[in-house]
Amino acid sequence: MKALLIGEYREGKLLESTYELLGFADQLGVETAMLMVGSEAPLPAYGGTLYLADAATCDEYNPDLHKKMILEAVQKENPDYIVFLHSSYGWDLAPRVAAALTAAQVSEVIACVDGSFEVGCCNAKMRRTVKTSTAKTVVTIQAGAFPILQPGGSPIVQKLAASGGAALEFVGYEPAEKKDVDLAKAEVIVSAGRGVGKKDNIPTIAALAKALGGELGASRPVVDAEWVSHSHQVGTTGQTVSPKLYVACGISGAIQHLAGMKKSDFIIAINKDKDAPIGEIADVLVVADVMQFVPALTAKLAR
Repeated sequence: MKALLIGEYREGKLLESTYELLGFADQLGVETAMLMVGSEAPLPAYGGTLYLADAATCDEYNPDLHKKMILEAVQKENPDYIVFLHSSYGWDLAPRVAAALTAAQVSEVIACVDGSFEVGCCNAKMRRTVKTSTAKTVVTIQAGAFPILQPGGSPIVQKLAASGGAALEFVGYEPAEKKDVDLAKAEVIVSAGRGVGKKDNIPTIAALAKALGGELGASRPVVDAEWVSHSHQVGTTGQTVSPKLYVACGISGAIQHLAGMKKSDFIIAINKDKDAPIGEIADVLVVADVMQFVPALTAKLAR
């Protein structure tokens, strides 16, 4: 079994998330080849075959040209899986490739088990297992769901050249709207989940964040309920963070939230449910009522 991994460059830089593709392939237990549109500096630390196209001549993103090059690599490698990151690049290009190959597509995979794929459903409250029946399968993997794997070595580079015209022209990147708070730079984050009970309790969580010298974060249900602004949201639909300390207050641990914060150096979860999924990745799980424990902890820190 073999997978063709589609890595990403952005503004001339290799994205570290590209190595999550190798983590996925390792869990799936398949051989790999890789394709990227970028430059020869830097090349990924990867000892396999790398199909490389020059972004200077075919753009960092051009769906028509990139699809053609992927299909060319598919013809040479004959992979069972074509794997993208579930990014703006991947979710736009993957269905184009799947349609061209008449292949099944499985989007935002969070785990692989015995050749099948797990994806979230019911607003991430449940998981379902998907097994495809086509000869080839196109997959996108959820950000942060698989470990970063850097095998090292130097790739065997095979150059690809864009051929033919394209209906679209890549003109560049537009900066994201400035956020009230940049959680990606915070060393300490204290996040509020639905378990804090109501909007009036958010200041209690914010007070703990202040006492720890950190920033206030939140899960998606808290943002959807308009208790805090979207700029505080942690998760795949918010900000992906990796602080030195992450304190989750009343957060059960939906996969989208876990994917956004599980790279934190140290995780403390405060939840009255000892079986909450977040307990599986927490370094310390405090089984307590959030609104009783947090004020007591804040008062202790203030002494």
